[in-house]
Amino acid sequence: MKISILAAAAALMAGACSAQAANIEFWYGNTGPVETAIKAQCDAFNAAQSQHKVTCVGQGSYEVSMQKAIAAYRAKNHPVLIQFFDAGTLDLMLSNAVVPVQEILPDVKWDNYIAGARAYYETSGGKLFAQPYNASTLLFYTNKTELEKAGVTQTPTTWEEVIDAARKLKAAGHACPFVTDGDTWRVLEQFSARHGLPIASRHNGYDGLDAEYVFNTTFVAKHLQNLVDWRKEGLVRLNADTKAGNYTAAFNAGECAMMEGSSGSYAASTKAFDGKYQLTVNMAPMYKGYERHNTLVGGASIYVMKGHDQAEVDGAKAFLDFLRKPEQQMAFTAATGYVPVTNDVLDAINKSGDAKAAKYATAAIGIESMNQPPTADSRGIRLGFYVQFREIFMEETQKAYAGQQTMQVSLDNAKKRGDELLRRFEQTYKSVKLP
Repeated sequence: MKISILAAAAALMAGACSAQAANIEFWYGNTGPVETAIKAQCDAFNAAQSQHKVTCVGQGSYEVSMQKAIAAYRAKNHPVLIQFFDAGTLDLMLSNAVVPVQEILPDVKWDNYIAGARAYYETSGGKLFAQPYNASTLLFYTNKTELEKAGVTQTPTTWEEVIDAARKLKAAGHACPFVTDGDTWRVLEQFSARHGLPIASRHNGYDGLDAEYVFNTTFVAKHLQNLVDWRKEGLVRLNADTKAGNYTAAFNAGECAMMEGSSGSYAASTKAFDGKYQLTVNMAPMYKGYERHNTLVGGASIYVMKGHDQAEVDGAKAFLDFLRKPEQQMAFTAATGYVPVTNDVLDAINKSGDAKAAKYATAAIGIESMNQPPTADSRGIRLGFYVQFREIFMEETQKAYAGQQTMQVSLDNAKKRGDELLRRFEQTYKSVKLP
C-alpha cells in the first residue's frame, strides 16, 4: 500500500512537471514588415494560451541567425526553435543540431503542405525535416498603368512578350522597362526549376554529395546572355542602373515598369502603388517551347533544435501547431505577401469572403506556381556550402554585366569555384549518408 501511495505521488508530480509552463525562444532572421508580422504571431500565441510562452528574438538576417544558432548550440545555449532560409537546408540536415519536425509531430497531415514547399525540406524518405513558414516564390510584377500608357494591354506571360512590351515601353520614353538584381535565387534557381533544367547533377544533389554543377551548359546560359544583351539595348536595368539603386525600390517608385520579385515583396509594392498605379501579379514568365514546372519555395522554415527538455519541446510543438492554423497563415499572408504553406488555406480564404481582396493576391497565384508539375530537378537544391555558392555566382555574373568577361566565362568560373565548394563539403561529410 505504501509503495502504491508513493507511486501515485510520483505520478502526480510527473504530471505536474509535464504541465508546467515552458518558456521557449524562437530565433528568426527577418526585418521590416515581416518582422512585425512574426512578432504579432508570437504575441497572439502567448495571448491564446497560458501553458507556454514563446519569446521571439530577431537576429537581423538569415545568415546571422544561422551562424549564431550553430555557435549557441556548441555552447549549449541555443533556442528551441530556429528559422533557417532555403539555402541552408543541407547544412542544417547534416549538422546534427536539429530534430526532424515530422518525428516530433508524427500525427500532423504533412501531405497537406504545398508540394513545392514540402519537397524542398523533405528527407529522401519523404519526411519533413522542418516546418515551412514564411514561404515565398518568384512572381512577375507589372505596373499596369505604365504598360497601358505604352499600348501594352495584356500582361506578358512569356519572355518573348516581356521583351516586346519592354521595347514598346522604351519607345514610349520609359527609361526602365524591366528591372532585376540578377540574384542567384531569381535568375538561376527559380528560372531553372520552372523550365525543368538541372542546376547540378544528381538531381541538384538530392541523390548524393558527389554532385557537380551543370548550369553553365543549360539554357540558363542563353537566358543570362539575353539579359546582358537586353541591358545594352536599354530594356533591362540592374540595381546600379536605377535612380533608387535597388530594383524593388525602383519598381515601387514607378521608375521601372516590370520586375521578377519574391511574393514577399507584395506588401511593400501595394503600399507604394496605392492611389498612384495599378499593380498586377502573375506567375514568372516562361520561354516559348518550354513546359512550365513548379517554382521553388523561398523564404524559410522552422527547425526544432536538439538538447531541450520535454516541456520545452511541448512548447515548441504547441507554437508550431498554432502557426499552422489557417487563420494564422491568412493573417501572415495578408500582412506580408508570403504564400500560405498548406493547401487548405485557399479554401479558408474563399470561405472568408475576401478571396478577391488585394491582401490575398499572392496566395492563389503563389500556390498555383509552386504546385505546377514537378520534375526530379525542381524539388529544390540539396547542395553543400550553397550560401557561399550564391555569393560566387553573383560575383562572377556581375563581371559579365560590367563587360569584364563574357557571360559564358562567368558561368564556367562559377561552376569551377562551386564544384570546389562541393568537393570540400563532400570531404567534410564523406562518411555521412544524406537523410
